[in-house]
Amino acid sequence: SCIYCRGLYGKLRALASSTLSPLQYTAISSSIRAILIRSHSSSQEIINSVAFIGFRPGAGSYLCSKEANMKLLNTSILLLIIATLALKGQCKISGTVTDRHGSPIIAANVYIENSYDGSSTDDNGYFQFDSSLAGKQTLLVSYLGYLDYEAVLDLGAREVQHDVELKEDFEVLEAVVITAGSFEASDKKKAVVLKPIDIVTTAGATGDISGALNTLPGTQKVGEEGQLFVRGGDSHETRTFIDGMYVQNPYSSKVPDIPGRGRFSPFLFTGTSFSTGGFSAEYGQALSSALILETGGVADRNSTNVSIMAIGLGVSQTNCWEKASLSANVDVNNLEPLFRLTNNNIDWEIFPKGYGSGLAFRYKPGKSSILKFMGNYSFTNLAFNMPNFQDTNLSDRFALDNHNVYGNLSYRDILSEDISLFAGLSYTYNRDQLALNQFGLKNDEQSVQARLTLSRFFAGSTKLKVGLETNFNKLDLRKMEATSHFDTGVKRSYNAAFAESDLYLSGSLLARIGLRFEYDSLLDRVNLAPRLSTAYKLNPYSQISAAFGHYYQTPASEYLLVKPNWQNERSDHYMLNYQLSKNNRIVRAEVYNKQYKQLVRFSEESFNPTDYDNSGNGYAKGIDLFYRDRKSIKYADFWISYSYLDSERFYLDYPEQASPGFSSKHNFSLVYKHFVPALKTQFGATYSFTSGRPYENPNLAGFNESRSKQYQDLSVNASYITQIKGNHTVLFVSMSNVPGFEQEFGFEFKEQPDEFGFFDSQAIRPPNKRFYFAGLFISLEKK
Repeated sequence: SCIYCRGLYGKLRALASSTLSPLQYTAISSSIRAILIRSHSSSQEIINSVAFIGFRPGAGSYLCSKEANMKLLNTSILLLIIATLALKGQCKISGTVTDRHGSPIIAANVYIENSYDGSSTDDNGYFQFDSSLAGKQTLLVSYLGYLDYEAVLDLGAREVQHDVELKEDFEVLEAVVITAGSFEASDKKKAVVLKPIDIVTTAGATGDISGALNTLPGTQKVGEEGQLFVRGGDSHETRTFIDGMYVQNPYSSKVPDIPGRGRFSPFLFTGTSFSTGGFSAEYGQALSSALILETGGVADRNSTNVSIMAIGLGVSQTNCWEKASLSANVDVNNLEPLFRLTNNNIDWEIFPKGYGSGLAFRYKPGKSSILKFMGNYSFTNLAFNMPNFQDTNLSDRFALDNHNVYGNLSYRDILSEDISLFAGLSYTYNRDQLALNQFGLKNDEQSVQARLTLSRFFAGSTKLKVGLETNFNKLDLRKMEATSHFDTGVKRSYNAAFAESDLYLSGSLLARIGLRFEYDSLLDRVNLAPRLSTAYKLNPYSQISAAFGHYYQTPASEYLLVKPNWQNERSDHYMLNYQLSKNNRIVRAEVYNKQYKQLVRFSEESFNPTDYDNSGNGYAKGIDLFYRDRKSIKYADFWISYSYLDSERFYLDYPEQASPGFSSKHNFSLVYKHFVPALKTQFGATYSFTSGRPYENPNLAGFNESRSKQYQDLSVNASYITQIKGNHTVLFVSMSNVPGFEQEFGFEFKEQPDEFGFFDSQAIRPPNKRFYFAGLFISLEKK
């Protein structure tokens, strides 16, 4: 309240602000205030001689004592000397900060390292400040989205002019990403997102990853398989990877005319990247597409979950510590109660049943490192009788026992500021014991994969990734008949190396260049597979992408048993993509052309290994359209997919080039989800349409000239959120093919014609016209 101190403080601050830099001014202003407080006297004696201060006493004000005036006068003289000395030897530093196009960068931080000397740029990118430092000093400039800039300046002169050009840090900006052929389910990239909750709430998918992905463009609905068929490619041409490691048997074992399912729950994964073509050089042995799944990190809380379902029971437990978590689950499945309640056209001898268990361990030894382990075991058993279409007096018995083990160990770390490491090891064991009447087949397959990848960032605008991988595969096959049996097998190793670089040519243009080297010991073949992708950002919301690449895949195991000296099958991908993402809406269009070479060929009637070769070829071309909207309708999320496919092949035992039996020209899906807050319920519906698929009709000239009936399905589901004694609970119900559409997947024909030369036939239909599911999922925690 002392007007003397207030006035002197104000005058000294005014002097400081006119002569010092902003940071110097802040520092000395605080010092002035502290010194005056220490010098101030508590006496309230009024002093009349205060005219030089420029203040008049007001209500509630007082002046220091006369003795205090002398102290303050001495203090003021001292501070004026300090301010004067600060002006001596000062250097004025100025300049402009721009980007590489010469545009000014506003509010960039400009300062001398290890000092308070600095300023910020104005609307023209201009900066100016004074420094009392001398000699060589380091000037630093920083701005979000750009690389930090530094330069050594000599401050011996009275004025230093220094202009700065900042370079974009594209790794921070993520200005443009590759979208050609890629559907990302990651928050990092602006592409189509299908999170785990999206997958399990998609009607008709029955909680299966492949079922949900079949609603995206580029896929063909093959109802009797339940696997991914992508852009004219067979299901084995799509490969699955978990945490960067190849999965040998991602689906349940094949059963005649009954769709399979994926072996893994979508809730195991935090990221799901589905590439319909043109994928990275990091992944190989896939002619058509790659499904890349990423598991989660260390769990954040303890939990116990119980699942009570129409098909069985499940229990899982997760325990957490400061740097680690351990999860375990056990599932028991038995479809007998469900199938007995529904109309089922299969004569089950042993209803499908099985059990499984899993273990997941996560450990973070450091801030930037994580060690992951996951292991799964499953067993399935079933048997049924089916009418023998060739002889109506007979029936055929089919039985299956399957054991599957999968383990995955991976480690990730950031070794330095610009180098990261990935190392992985995986193991798969699968045993199928099949029986068809008196014929038996025992198929044991094992694989081990090791992988090492290093990534390096250069100056923020270039990323280089290099890697090595090795795979060992062993197949043992034993066939047993009533009168004889024989054993056969094959061992092979597959080794690969790759290098891939992301080059940010500007904030709007990205090029990804890759090369993959592959060697298969059984085939004794070396392949070089170049890959190139590019993307150009048109504006903040849209971009175009293009991709090209060569892709190789070893022929399927059944052909390796016939002869070892194959070539690798090959496909060449060409794609052009446009994508617009704005206001929770995504529009996407992509055209593609895929050329097949070196496909397996053999004569229909010949089992002579010399008649098997790689003379097959083919093509697949078309357009994929996609629209997703989470904005237009409150509490709603929907997407629309359409694909047009033109595909033909001359391979296997095809007598001529023809459309393969799994391809369909037109595929359409509409997925709609709506949450009703008042009911705490999400309702969902999916409508799917697929045009007829080709099949061979011996009653017609030509090959694969007939088309099956068009496929339609309307499925619905509902998820009700509630609590049971304070525990979070979800009741889920679903039904597929609600209208009861007649669905068929081709025809089976008699081997011999009747007396009129006509081959009789019967349609191949799903085992159930509708499929029902209900489940109660309880989380035993009070949150």
